[in-house]
Amino acid sequence: MSKNKILILASIFIAIIIVILIVFFKNETKIFKNGNNMSSQEIVDYFLNISSYKATITVEVHSNKNFNKYIIKQEYINSKYSMQEVVEPSNIQGVKITKDDSGLKIENTNLNLSTIFENYEYIADNCLDLSSFIHNYTSNNKSNYKEENGQIIMTTQNINDNKYTKHQTLYIDKNTKKPTKLEIKDYNQNATINIIYNEVEINSL
Repeated sequence: MSKNKILILASIFIAIIIVILIVFFKNETKIFKNGNNMSSQEIVDYFLNISSYKATITVEVHSNKNFNKYIIKQEYINSKYSMQEVVEPSNIQGVKITKDDSGLKIENTNLNLSTIFENYEYIADNCLDLSSFIHNYTSNNKSNYKEENGQIIMTTQNINDNKYTKHQTLYIDKNTKKPTKLEIKDYNQNATINIIYNEVEINSL
């Protein structure tokens, strides 16, 4: 084999090795960034760019006279579709609210609308959605976050005029990058809604 051919083959081999190393280090960097070493700001940015999610949540609603507890399934896709379905209590089980381009739809053949709203004050209120919190957070210049005890704590205020859902605080596990709890308080900082995320699957842009 001539010297020129050897040099050409050696050059090709080196080029292949360089390409492999570049791809390897890019993948390692991506894994590192997606792991537990993301900064608080990176986790907040990741969360604010949610494209879709599914969740099963426990909702505790506080009022002057009553305390009610619900289990709800939620689904959200790119601001084009959202759904929540009541799992418990049994008297309004199966109530399903969907929002899409065609508008708001409430489904349950066993209950009429007056019964639904009587039993579940916030049934059609999007304050229960993560997308609503994200919208408030990104639209309010008073929004902020801090890291505490392995959690990212994001606080904001409802940009709407609903005094019962004015103050909102979301807790995110820093390791999993998933929300664990959303606290909603009224204008006077009294608890009105507590949301516990029992199960949640998140996709981010």
